Amino acid sequence: MNVYRSGNPALSDATFEKSSYSESDWWDDDSHLMSMEGTAEKTAILLIITATAGIATAMMMPAASLLVIIGFLGGFITAMIVIFSGSTNPALICTYAAFEGLALGGMTWFFEQAFPGIGLQAMLLTFLILGSMLMIYRAGLIAWNQNLAIAVFSSLLAIVLIYIVSFLGPFFGFEVPYIHGSGTIGIAFSLFVIGIGALCLVADFDFIEKGVERGAPKQLEWRAAFGLMVTLVWLYLEILKLLAKLRSR
Repeated sequence: MNVYRSGNPALSDATFEKSSYSESDWWDDDSHLMSMEGTAEKTAILLIITATAGIATAMMMPAASLLVIIGFLGGFITAMIVIFSGSTNPALICTYAAFEGLALGGMTWFFEQAFPGIGLQAMLLTFLILGSMLMIYRAGLIAWNQNLAIAVFSSLLAIVLIYIVSFLGPFFGFEVPYIHGSGTIGIAFSLFVIGIGALCLVADFDFIEKGVERGAPKQLEWRAAFGLMVTLVWLYLEILKLLAKLRSR
């Protein structure tokens, strides 16, 4: 259905085409329909799993450095499985949250060694942006439409390409200058990326609202929560890098 549009690949039109339900599975009883409250509850469950795994990993560092690699690889692979299979399996989605907890816990510990307190600051700013964008969206000050979608899609593609080139560059004897440094250009780039991440939250909110309005089945609450978690994890990491740049100046 074209009404289900999102800037998050985890919450695209294909989500509804690939999900393991059909219209014959839909119920007239509201208790079997997707709701804002149900989506919020499942998002909270995923956040708790991620936070618990993250704290446990940080407490075991540096001996648990291998867990960070496992977390990143496991999180990426699990996310790809969920996205391309259209899965709404709670166990699989909770596994994704646990893997991300391993990765974020370890990454935060490394940043904390150089900049004490940066993890808490990044977490607070992430939830501040989440709350602010939700209020802005609910107030009708910003709406997800085709023009905004094109702008965000184009920006996301550019960011992904820059990160791919940055990752592969050292293997070929070059690197992307400035953007990873603590100079003006590096900070401006991080602010731009965080801004795009914040707009992706608007896309996620719009997807969830449209799902509720159209009477999507309750099992898609897990998929919506997963999509929101993907955005929040990315946003947290970008904020962590921005704070590191600012504190290293």
